[in-house]
Amino acid sequence: MLFTLFITIIILQRAFELVAAKNNERWMKERGALEFGKRHYQWIVLIHALFFVSYIFEVLFFEKGLSRLWPMLFFLFILTQAGRLWALFSLGRFWNTKIIVMPGANVIRRGPYQFIKHPNYMIVAAEFVIIPLMFQAYITAIVFTLLNILIMSIRIPAEEKALRELTKYEDAFMRLKPEPDKDIKKV
Repeated sequence: MLFTLFITIIILQRAFELVAAKNNERWMKERGALEFGKRHYQWIVLIHALFFVSYIFEVLFFEKGLSRLWPMLFFLFILTQAGRLWALFSLGRFWNTKIIVMPGANVIRRGPYQFIKHPNYMIVAAEFVIIPLMFQAYITAIVFTLLNILIMSIRIPAEEKALRELTKYEDAFMRLKPEPDKDIKKV
């Protein structure tokens, strides 16, 4: 019963996010945004769908119960959800599950994006561990963490390339480099 409630809430959340992403996609494309990474996007969708299938199967087939560490894991899960919402609301209409870039748009540097470039990807990586561990689905945690690493090694470079080509992405994320200490003498 508890597992059914937990997984249902997560799946409903993802369904609402997909509706928001579709609305944002339409809004952006009406304003001239371009889509990138179509070839790998289908693999992201497949990995995320299979994550839920694997998770549900592993918990039900092997009759897994709630982890003894569930209070800590649930706390971490709540933190990831807060981070997820923070990232989504920070991007607003520019948030999407696809790589959709509006040429010349200002790069958003608020919310978690003021600290790191891809907070949502970090959150998903954490979820691929935390969610399965809640009900001791260790196989799902390992397999989908590895698959996520693989697909992100394709996704992140594609997204950064698109942002560099169509926005001032590099300027937005340049870090101040310290000048070499002039008082240190070379020996």
